[in-house]
Amino acid sequence: MRSATFCAIVIFPGLAAALDSVTFAKDIAPIFQQKCEVCHRAGSMAPMSLVTYQETRPWVKSIRERVVTRNMPPWHLDKTVGIQHFANDRSLTEEQISTIVRWADAGAPLGDPKDLPPAKQWPTDDGWQLAKQFGPPDFVVKSEAYTMPAHGQDVWFKPATDIGITEERWVRAVEMRPATPAGRRIVHHALAGLRQDEPAALDAGGPGLLMEWAVGKSYDIYRPGTGKLLLPGAQIRWELHLHAVGEQIRDHVELAVYLYPKGEVPKYRTRLSLFGASPGNPGPFDIPPNSVIANQTYQVLRQAARLENFQPHMHWRGKGMAMEAILPDGTTQMLSYVDHFNFNWMNNYIYADDAAPVLPKGTVIHVTAWYDNTANNPNNPDHDQWVGYGDRTVDEMGHAWVNVTYISDDDYNQWAASHRPSRTSMARP
Repeated sequence: MRSATFCAIVIFPGLAAALDSVTFAKDIAPIFQQKCEVCHRAGSMAPMSLVTYQETRPWVKSIRERVVTRNMPPWHLDKTVGIQHFANDRSLTEEQISTIVRWADAGAPLGDPKDLPPAKQWPTDDGWQLAKQFGPPDFVVKSEAYTMPAHGQDVWFKPATDIGITEERWVRAVEMRPATPAGRRIVHHALAGLRQDEPAALDAGGPGLLMEWAVGKSYDIYRPGTGKLLLPGAQIRWELHLHAVGEQIRDHVELAVYLYPKGEVPKYRTRLSLFGASPGNPGPFDIPPNSVIANQTYQVLRQAARLENFQPHMHWRGKGMAMEAILPDGTTQMLSYVDHFNFNWMNNYIYADDAAPVLPKGTVIHVTAWYDNTANNPNNPDHDQWVGYGDRTVDEMGHAWVNVTYISDDDYNQWAASHRPSRTSMARP
């Protein structure tokens, strides 16, 4: 009988580490291209570029801390509850966070430059993000310009601009922005309210807002079969909240409008709605010094509806916001919960097509907002100060901007017949 011959291969610890090493070229650059470069590139809003290894290396310690604490990329949802499938999700996966941490802890090696992915080509700042999907906008509406002095109180500038259409048209997407990078420094938020004569034949909700812009939100795309209606003579009633930044800046806000083809009428009309998180909003609002409080409200859906997104809005004391649905049968569904709100990023969480909640008539939308007016809040300008409701950033407010598409009972019943309700997870249309 022949004896068997065995060959043992020994992998020494140093070799094992080398085989499993994480490098910028092979592992980190693709993550940064996917999740970071949209802001962290030359000429964009972030204070540093993370495109090349040379640009990234000085920031490794800060990058590690920011991704571990889930502060960057800015995505402030609690990932353990509520809907987790979004059309615009820019958060890092657990695997991506682990990869970045391992790379930083290993000394942030470059690796073989041949492993670098091709440089990503980003549009210039004077282009529209949605042009890649829809082509050039059908038209662009511009507000009047405003000169913000270097120093002074906050300003609310409210001009009106004619849209200029002469026939009924439906909108499938909108995109808004301050016209220049300098303007983005002074614009806290901008509202584009739609002002037009609504015939009695239309449902009584009114035209509402066409869009709200803040850092972290730049566009709205309406799902197929839904849109916003523009009527002849329509105007945009702007509200620009401006604040001084130490130098005089003059700028305006621009709204790009993408229309459905002429004659194409979507089945449903979407409205941007404000779900307040305090009674009245504005209304009684009392945050004592050195305190943490919660406000909450309940609002009833007048028809069956699909909620398209969740965008919390608070100021410096804002800590978190939750939106729940209390169904007519008494069951409760957590829709979304932002557990570490950041005033510098007014993120808009757009539900994916297969995750947007479809809710029956009579559903109660329960919105809760938490405020931290203590020294534990790093954004708090003065924890010894009483805070009430107001438009200034030193005041407070609390609401969720939600695009609501009201649907018929028949459509809801058809949807419900093909979807099993669940107490523990959101039903998916």
